[in-house]
Amino acid sequence: MTEHPEFNVLTATCPSRTSLARIANKWTAMVVSALGDGRLRFSDLRTTVDGISGKVLTDTLRELERDGLVSRHVFAEVPPRVEYELTPLGHTLHAPLRALGDWAEQHIEEVLTARETFDKRR
Repeated sequence: MTEHPEFNVLTATCPSRTSLARIANKWTAMVVSALGDGRLRFSDLRTTVDGISGKVLTDTLRELERDGLVSRHVFAEVPPRVEYELTPLGHTLHAPLRALGDWAEQHIEEVLTARETFDKRR
């Protein structure tokens, strides 16, 4: 049996870089945060994640489903109903991404002040 080399996101060829790139995407973070409280229909998710286009939401959900972070549930109704929810793997990502969102909200005033100070020096 072949052993897997140690994964290191700082190594250019490490496959974990694709996962990091996916979760570092702002839309991914917002969708995962929005789904943290449970299943949502596409339209509810789009309303919750203010500013996301339908195409970007569709693409983000498809990528998250491909990575095993989100599951898609289709109901045989007219019109068809589709709901999305975090998988167990997706739930492991919810807390870290929610913590980043909390940090951004708590420190935005300091960031804005720093930007203003920086811009004045230039």
